[in-house]
Amino acid sequence: MCLVIIGHQQNPQWPLLVAANRDEFHARATAPAAYWGDNAEMLAGRDLEAGGTWMGVTRGGRFAAVTNYRDPARTAPAPRSRGELPTDFLLGTDAPMDYLARVATRRAEYAGFNLLVGDGDSLCYLGNDGHADPLALEPGLYGLSNARLDTPWPKVELGKAVMARLLSAGEFNHESLASAVSDQTLARPEELHDQGLGGDMDVLLSAQFIHAGSYGTRSTTTILQGQDSLHWRETSFDDAGRVTGTVEELVALAI
Repeated sequence: MCLVIIGHQQNPQWPLLVAANRDEFHARATAPAAYWGDNAEMLAGRDLEAGGTWMGVTRGGRFAAVTNYRDPARTAPAPRSRGELPTDFLLGTDAPMDYLARVATRRAEYAGFNLLVGDGDSLCYLGNDGHADPLALEPGLYGLSNARLDTPWPKVELGKAVMARLLSAGEFNHESLASAVSDQTLARPEELHDQGLGGDMDVLLSAQFIHAGSYGTRSTTTILQGQDSLHWRETSFDDAGRVTGTVEELVALAI
């Protein structure tokens, strides 16, 4: 389970605002965010088991993030890793819609995913639940977890509400953005039932920030992207929710 809250073209100083959690098994080998040695243009964390990433940016102003699509009926291993989807976009030169059009032709080769890609101007979305075409997103406020974009899961709606308040106040920093994805309150059963959820695991994973023993929120990433610079912070956590490290980077954009 993961969570991404985005303000796209909603603030003139910061055209892209992102608050996101990566939820994963704590035992899964992961490298914290860094410029990849084999491509110093890309700043991203790294999944050391499959080699890809879940979220990253480039000095050229490219942004990409992927979440899993929750579908208990689709549990068989897939031929390709979802982590290659943001990685390939970040390392490539395709326009966002062109890239998603290419991914759409092979979407069945991946387990369920939601993919967001942008280039500093446009932001686009593709999922592989069904056969919808890639979608160019209008300026607005968006939330994504482990269902389709803007599915009103409680954690998504809460994150969007917090981001909306931040946009109204017009004051942004990493701490305020992180508050959009930091709530540890479990959703009420009736809220989950409205979305077809309600099992014990659904309840356990319903908080924005997850503590579930061997599984939980591994990191929170916040991004403030302006016209000529990008501010990045990734905070990592252990299985007790304690901070284990922070990576902050000020990226000068060459757009």
